[in-house]
Amino acid sequence: MTINAREKEFKNPFARPWMEFGGAAAAGGQSFSGLKGIIAGGITGGIEICITFPTEYVKTQLQLDEKGAGKQYAGIADCVKKTVRSYGFFGLYRGLSVLLYGSIPKSAVRFGAFETLKGFAVDEKGNLPPVSRLLCGLGAGVSEAIFAVTPMETVKVKFINDRRSANPRFRGFFHGCTTIIKEQGFRGVYQGVTATIMKQGSNQAIRFYVMESMKDWYRKGDPQAHVPKLIVGLFGMVAGAASVFGNTPIDVVKTRMQGLEAVKYKNTWDCALKIWKHEGPMAFYKGTVPRLGRVCLDVAITFMIYDSFMDLFNRFWK
Repeated sequence: MTINAREKEFKNPFARPWMEFGGAAAAGGQSFSGLKGIIAGGITGGIEICITFPTEYVKTQLQLDEKGAGKQYAGIADCVKKTVRSYGFFGLYRGLSVLLYGSIPKSAVRFGAFETLKGFAVDEKGNLPPVSRLLCGLGAGVSEAIFAVTPMETVKVKFINDRRSANPRFRGFFHGCTTIIKEQGFRGVYQGVTATIMKQGSNQAIRFYVMESMKDWYRKGDPQAHVPKLIVGLFGMVAGAASVFGNTPIDVVKTRMQGLEAVKYKNTWDCALKIWKHEGPMAFYKGTVPRLGRVCLDVAITFMIYDSFMDLFNRFWK
């Protein structure tokens, strides 16, 4: 490439093919890396949620369990025991269809957005600077919150909350969705959008920052160096744990805002104030233990599966 051509490319970064993201662009511009990432992310999301959903169910039940006469569970084990006794083992999978329908686009949007932003942020060696890791993760989290997570999570929480009532109304995913929209309008599936953006944005900012930082440390600054899948899984567990301790209070508020009793809160801030006033600061960490188990497993599995599919695609899909 001539000096003039290089100058033109530098002045116009959009001249590069839009699919040559991140590491692929640095590795020599492998085409379709963005599409590979979207497909790999979608497959990853579907597999991961089938493995980890029972912990998500228990976490949501405990977060919805308020103090007072309405309290139903003494803890994690009690929640699992009562659910299995009343509905069988598959009662722990109540609401799975909602997350399964949403996990594929959620994961695709997350990794697609991250790789897109990463493609514009990497340096000349293909490395992602520390601040950019945080901002790219934040962008990925905000994107998935708006386009996938908020409607999916709202319907999921309402499904699980419906199970707590004396006479459950929702017969299935489509019946539940149509009932919610009929009674509450489109806004009914976008309750808690502010809290969800805060949650997902902080989630992915923390996870991608920790993950990319640990990978960079392991590779010793060489973006092409191989990271074994078990090491990726270990890094994923650390990243997941960091995000749990960093934003569980936001997750609790989001869950309350998306429950069937969300009408008693004026907005996200009002919800947080009422939890603090009536239940105390520790209420913001309800469900931390089951969430910690789920998220650590979730993030570890997600990154391991995602990296495996990307390796496979890069080997056979040129």
